[in-house]
Amino acid sequence: MGRLPFEYYLTLSTMRKAIIIGAGPAGLTAALELLRRTDIIPIVIEKSEYMGGISRTVAYRGNRIDIGGHRFFSKSDRVMQWWLDILPMEHRANGSERIAYQGKSRSVETPVKGPDPAQTDSVMLLRRRKSRIFFNRMFFEYPIRLSADTLSKLGLWKAARIGFSYLRAAAFPIRNETNLEQFFINRFGRELYLTFFKSYTEKVWGISCEQISAEWGAQRIKGLSILKTVVHFVRQSLRNNSEIAQKDVETSLIEQFMYPKFGPGQMWEEVARRVKEQGGEIHCGFEASRILTGGDCVRGLEAVNAKTGERRTFEGDFFFSTMPIQELTRALDQPVPEHVREISDGLMYRDFITVGLLVEELKIRDASGAGLIEDNWIYIQEPDVLVGRLQVFNNWSPYMVADPAKVWIGLEYFCFDKDDLWKLDDSRMIELAKGELAKIGIIETSKVMDGCVLRMPKTYPCYFGTYDRFSELQSWIMRFENLFLIGRNGMHKYNNQDHSMLTAMTAVDNLVQGRTDQSNIWAVNTEQEYHETSDEREHDGNRIGSSAIGSRGANAPVAR
Repeated sequence: MGRLPFEYYLTLSTMRKAIIIGAGPAGLTAALELLRRTDIIPIVIEKSEYMGGISRTVAYRGNRIDIGGHRFFSKSDRVMQWWLDILPMEHRANGSERIAYQGKSRSVETPVKGPDPAQTDSVMLLRRRKSRIFFNRMFFEYPIRLSADTLSKLGLWKAARIGFSYLRAAAFPIRNETNLEQFFINRFGRELYLTFFKSYTEKVWGISCEQISAEWGAQRIKGLSILKTVVHFVRQSLRNNSEIAQKDVETSLIEQFMYPKFGPGQMWEEVARRVKEQGGEIHCGFEASRILTGGDCVRGLEAVNAKTGERRTFEGDFFFSTMPIQELTRALDQPVPEHVREISDGLMYRDFITVGLLVEELKIRDASGAGLIEDNWIYIQEPDVLVGRLQVFNNWSPYMVADPAKVWIGLEYFCFDKDDLWKLDDSRMIELAKGELAKIGIIETSKVMDGCVLRMPKTYPCYFGTYDRFSELQSWIMRFENLFLIGRNGMHKYNNQDHSMLTAMTAVDNLVQGRTDQSNIWAVNTEQEYHETSDEREHDGNRIGSSAIGSRGANAPVAR
């Protein structure tokens, strides 16, 4: 079939359906934006029974798990307001909450007294942020802080070597950096890289830093270095910095973040409810198996229900895909050029396992020696265990835990789906998690009361494999003029939750404006305006950063 002008799809009044693959942040944002701003009816196809993708909340016997940890903070005014339109901020003492970001400041008004989390479920909490690194059986602030405590734990000789190593890197940087190792050394010096970056990053990604593209560092932790953190420390000492969000500091410096009462999935469950309430459709349990095309346009898709075997065809006029681009390419019903298929098949993904443990108490204590530690998450940078990060769900929201007298934690592991770790059954995985935390002195196995295991395939798109040729695949797939690739896996791009939302918003903007060029969608999280320069989305005072995977969001481990 011949190629039709794109304007044809914008003007033909009978064409009013958009098929959206995936009910994660990008897919559901696109659906609600279409309903709010166009006459196009969104039809969402979701292969699971859950809303939110990796940003969902999983309930287990009254306790809730946030897969990867998702702080609700963005440098985008649009995203911040979008969230608060769905879940209003909890009541604060002054009846409103002042938030500042992107160089702006404003008050978010709450109705009358504002929603009280003790009385209302549909509410956004304001939470304190604390994360630390656990290394050599000691706590270090995250990101690493230039403090007396850090220097004393590292030792004078080690600290001096780190300093001289950085000065050498600053004076004689590696030219034409191409891999992640070179990226880190140029910004932090070889000694600090070997101490805090190399082993952990390789634990998370499963390969050497020399095999990971420097582009990952440029996207995930752009802007951080020892020198920059020292300058920031001096600037911060001259002013008060208590805002939730602000543009003139790295995102990782934020001390507070917003968080739904029942975790991130609550946000996306409410968005899904509104989508259906306003006339959209959401079909769960259906996985896209074949993409039907005609010339340079997508005409429909075939989907199968894994449980019932039912097959359905969904026809539409616009298509939004958040499914892994590798799977999308394989599902196309037309021949794919050999070089494009080779690139697609060579893309790699890192998979993710969370082990939830309910314990009576932790062996590690807060500064006073009594009570629960205040950390949201702890980065486990011990080389003798596989666990990468530990979440304390009590500290994300007290409503994540059924019994506040108990401690509900999540251990995070990173692997490939062919690894033995991925194939362990749940009971063995729980025993591994218990044993590792006991080994490094965080719990006693006798205090573990219950546990569960969650596996999330294709959580992190990798910047190795055939990624160095990704632009060829991108150029070819963009020939389908009514197909919009959005979200993390849809674009094979390590987007945080807010970036994924922005790709969806931008795609809908293009439809509304009649724009056919999709370059602005791909520009999200590459231009500095969109960047969250540390994967962790946190950084403080005179800290120098850390790295590894970064929020799922979500995110994921160290630079998240």
